[in-house]
Amino acid sequence: MRRAVLIAVPYLWLLALFLVPFAIVFKVSLSDTALAIPPYTPTLKDGFGALISGLDFENFVFLTQDDLYWKAYVSSLQIAFFSTIVTLLVGYPMAYAMARAPEEWRPTLMMLVILPFWTSFLIRVYAWVGILSTEGFLNQFLLWTGIIDTPLTILNTNWAVYIGIVYTYLPFMILPIYAALERLDESLIEAAEDLGCSRMQAFWLVTIPLSRNGIVAGCFLVFIPALGEFVIPSLLGGSGTLMIGKVLFEEFFANRDWPVASAVAVILLLILIIPIILFQRNEQRQQEAEQ
Repeated sequence: MRRAVLIAVPYLWLLALFLVPFAIVFKVSLSDTALAIPPYTPTLKDGFGALISGLDFENFVFLTQDDLYWKAYVSSLQIAFFSTIVTLLVGYPMAYAMARAPEEWRPTLMMLVILPFWTSFLIRVYAWVGILSTEGFLNQFLLWTGIIDTPLTILNTNWAVYIGIVYTYLPFMILPIYAALERLDESLIEAAEDLGCSRMQAFWLVTIPLSRNGIVAGCFLVFIPALGEFVIPSLLGGSGTLMIGKVLFEEFFANRDWPVASAVAVILLLILIIPIILFQRNEQRQQEAEQ
C-alpha cells in the first residue's frame, strides 16, 4: 500500500499538471475558430455529440500548407541547437573549474552561478538591450579601445538572440555538469595516467564519458526552453528573427486564433517529447545490456 501511494503521487502530479492541460490544448487544436468566448467551437455547452462530431484535423493540415509555421519550427530548432552547443562549450569549462577548485571555494562559486536567478528574468534581458544597442556599453567600449571604428549592429539580429539565450540558460548547463564532475573519482584519472595516458587523453577517455549524464541533462535543460523561447527573441531579436514562441503569442493574442495556436503548441510538444523518449529507451537498453 505504501509503495502504491508513493508511486501514485508523481503520477497524479503528472496527470494534473501535464496530461489534463495537454488534453485540453489538443481538443482546442481540433476545434474551429469562432467570434465568441471562448473563441472556438464546439464547446461542452453544445453537447457531447456535437463536441465529438465537430472536431477535425483542419488546423494541422493548415500548418502544413503555410510556410510560416514550418519555417518557424526550423528556425527555432536551429537557434535552440546552436545555442545549446555554445552553452555547453562555455559551461563545461566553468563546471570543470568549479569541481576542481578547493572545497572551501565551491559554495562561493556555486552562489555566483545561481546569483542571476535572484534578479527578474525580464530585467536581465532588458539589460542586454542597453549593452548590445548601437550606443550601448559594448560598442562604446570597443570604440574606446580602438578595436572598431563604427558601432556594430548586434541588437535586433539573431546574434543578440544567441547571446541572450546562452547568458540566460548558462546556469542550467553548469549545475548538472558540476554535479556529475564533483562525484568523479580522482583515482580513475590517476589510474589512466599511470597506464600511459596524458592528462588530455585522460580527460577525453575518462572525464568526458563519466560526466555524460550531466552533459545530457544540461543540454535538455537548455534546448527545451530555448526552443519555445518568446521573451528573448521579442526583446533582442528583430523582425527577421522567426521563432515558434513569437508565432504562438501572435496567434493567441493578436489573431485570437486559439485552434491554430493550439495545433502549433501540440506539434512543438511532440517535437520535444519524441527525442526524450528515444533517449530514455536507449539508456534503458544500455543498462539491460550491461546487466
